This record gives sequence, structure tokens and C-alpha cells, in this order.
Amino acid sequence: MEKITIIGAGNVGAHAAVSAATLELGNVVLLDKNGDLAKGKALDITQSMALIQSDVIVTGTDDYKDTADSSVVIITAGVSRKPGMSRDDLLLINAGILESVVRQAIEYSPNCILIVVTNPINTMVQLAYDISGFSKERVIGMAGILDGGRFKYFIAQELNIGSSEVVTMVLGDHGALMVPLEDHCQVNGQPIAELLPRERIEAIVKRVQHAGSEIVNLLKTGSSYFAPGLAVIQMAKSILRDDHKTMPCAVYLEGEYGVDGAFVGVPVVLGRNGVEKIIEIHLSDKESAAFKISVEHIRERTEDLNNKRNIKA
Repeated sequence: MEKITIIGAGNVGAHAAVSAATLELGNVVLLDKNGDLAKGKALDITQSMALIQSDVIVTGTDDYKDTADSSVVIITAGVSRKPGMSRDDLLLINAGILESVVRQAIEYSPNCILIVVTNPINTMVQLAYDISGFSKERVIGMAGILDGGRFKYFIAQELNIGSSEVVTMVLGDHGALMVPLEDHCQVNGQPIAELLPRERIEAIVKRVQHAGSEIVNLLKTGSSYFAPGLAVIQMAKSILRDDHKTMPCAVYLEGEYGVDGAFVGVPVVLGRNGVEKIIEIHLSDKESAAFKISVEHIRERTEDLNNKRNIKA
């Protein structure tokens, strides 16, 4: 049976473990610096699997040796946002956590595929890529799947229909400068522009861009976790089952979309080897301009992190 490691037994990591176990993708190792927390949640999840006749085992630990030979390593470890914080505010703190996590994870699973959920995702996945030395196909950031799901829900809510009837795509940074593609949003094949007035579409796009903050402000003590936990497991599922599903992820671009040398959210095909193919879709002039701004923000934040790490060193 496959082994999936999830690093970070907080809310996102725990819900990712539940999703992976429920889908029976393999046995799960839930690792956290607080070993008892990881063991307690793992035991609870495994007992819940018995209720659905599943033999999947979730193991909690604080020892990286238990993660050895994992096929996929999902990194959720890091500080979550609080009201008033942006994802960028977590930059230096989470970079230190991620660096330690990646070095230890790849020591025991040198052939794994890394999926990064830690915020700010686009910069953290770049750091994981640099530290790991893995090929670009094996280091991926979770981004547009979550954002696209939020986009689907808001459109469905507006039209009073099921979310399954809506097709969306979100590119760029996983943050306020993400780019929900209005021209690629359809309901049963019909362009959203034919169903909603311009002002409502713009309001929904803005809500998608700030959907994470909306939840943070309501929770007051943390950030979203149900949707991110499930979103990252959709990626893991396509990889482990070699489904070749197309989904938006933060991947390393080398000329695609006119971007060279940055991790940016774009549609890709995920299979057993990780990123199998990058899909280039046509962007309108408006979408292209917004995409360039989003990419520039990613570059600036990554450069800021590099400067801060150099100063600290």
C-alpha cells in the first residue's frame, strides 16, 4: 500500500489525513513536532475508518524515520493567519519552518513528490524546490484548486444552482492578486457573462480573491482548513492513482505564459511522476495584465524572502 506523509497535524493537516484515508489512497503518516497531538489525531482518524469498513492506518509521530519511503509528502506545517494578517506576513516565520521540514523529509523519502500548502504558497514552494534539489516536476504548490472551488461556490450561490454545474479556473498567486478567469467561467457550457451582470461578476471575483481573509476574520483564531485539506488531497489522488487530471497548481515555469523562473499557479496535468504537462490557455488582455501583476508580486515576495534570509544568515 502507498505511504503518504502529511507534515503538520494542525487543522489543515488533520483534515488532509481524513480525506486521504477516506479515499483509501494509502496508509498515512501524520507528523508534528507535538508527537502526542499527531498520535491522538491519527488514532481518532484510524478508529473512524473502522466505521466505514476501511483498513487504512493513520500513524501519528514526531520522528521523521516513520515517514521513510513515502510516495507523496504534503507540507502543511507553519503558522496560520490571524485577523488583519496577510499571507505575506507569514513569510520569514514559515520559511524557517519549511526549510527544516524539507531537509528532514527528503532525507527519508528521496524519491517522493513534495506538495506544499504552507503560506505564502508560491514563495514557500520555491523555497522547497531550492532546498530539495528535486526536479521541477516533483515540487508542487497547492493553489488554484482551492481558489477555483471557492469561485465555483460563489457563482453557484449567486445563480441558485449546484456547484457541480460550474467550471472555473484561477491562476497566478494564491493571495489577493490571484486571477479568477472570468472568460473561462462557464455554467453548463454557457459563459458566465451571459448569465450575470458585469458588476455581480466583479463582486464575486473580488470575494474569491479575499475568500481566505473572510474566513480568517470570522474564525478569529485561525484560517480555513476543511477546503484546503480536501484540495491538496485531490492533487495527491491524481498523482497516486495516475489519473492525469488537469488542475491549477503552483509549478515552476520556464517560458510558459511568458514567465521564466518562478512558481506560478497555472493548469497542469498531474500523474504518477508529478507534473506531467503544463497547459497553456488563452488569456484575454484583461486577464493577461492581471496575471503579469500577480507574477510580479510573486517575484517581489520571493526576492524579499531571499534578502531576509541572507541578512539573517
